[in-house]
Amino acid sequence: MRTTTAQIRKFKQDGVRFAALTAYDVITARLVDQAGIPIILVGDSLGMVVLGYENTIPVTLNDIIHHTRAVVRGSQSAMVVADLPFMTYHKSPEQALDSAARCMQEGGAQAVKLEGGRVMATTIRRLTESGIAVMAHIGLTPQSVHQLGGFKAQGKTKQQALRLMEDALAVQDAGAFSVVLECVPAALAQLITNRLEIPTIGIGSGPDCDAEIQVVSDILGWFTDFQPKHTKRFAQLADQAKSAIDTYAAEVRDRTFPTQAHGFSMDEEVVREVKQAFPAS
Repeated sequence: MRTTTAQIRKFKQDGVRFAALTAYDVITARLVDQAGIPIILVGDSLGMVVLGYENTIPVTLNDIIHHTRAVVRGSQSAMVVADLPFMTYHKSPEQALDSAARCMQEGGAQAVKLEGGRVMATTIRRLTESGIAVMAHIGLTPQSVHQLGGFKAQGKTKQQALRLMEDALAVQDAGAFSVVLECVPAALAQLITNRLEIPTIGIGSGPDCDAEIQVVSDILGWFTDFQPKHTKRFAQLADQAKSAIDTYAAEVRDRTFPTQAHGFSMDEEVVREVKQAFPAS
């Protein structure tokens, strides 16, 4: 059975801090699931770390559904949350409902995530009243990167901090079961966490959120174009992969791979008969 929203809320009640991770394919989802991580986010970050875009804006709903299917097939216990991409929920609550329904019916997700605070409260309420679990996302909202003036921390001024607190309360009141706080100053993230009844899931928001989420490619050292300040590399898989690929290519050139041990045998009599049927010229 997969992790439920009730279990996620209970983690906060019991003071149990937990990790969440992104995943975009079967293999990664299987590894994350086996680690006991309760939430896997099929993030629109796939646009940057999988599809090679400069930001998340070009990601489509079909992209998210495609990768969500893979993650669902690769996992058994984690709640799979599908990220609603840019402009697939902004026009109206009904548009959001249609997009979320596709993520669940076609993708197999158990919940969806969307960016925005008070401005999205009506939409979140519409989704939750329709039986769709919603993870909210405030602070640095990557889909608004152009409007925000780049990828930078949010909530440093008094006006911004008050607005973020209001956003957090608004998404909670609208029915969100959790809220991502991205690149929010640690002191403000702590205040929001203490004020809310639903779990806060931090990324670049200090050590006091109820949970932490990271992009799996970042923590594994698989995506090396740059290292965001908010992450830590727990492995250097890109270096290991490059070394392995170099060694493979060298062994193929040197004819040391593959060997007979890597192939399949056949009866010698069959070999002779084939030779007789097709003699060398």
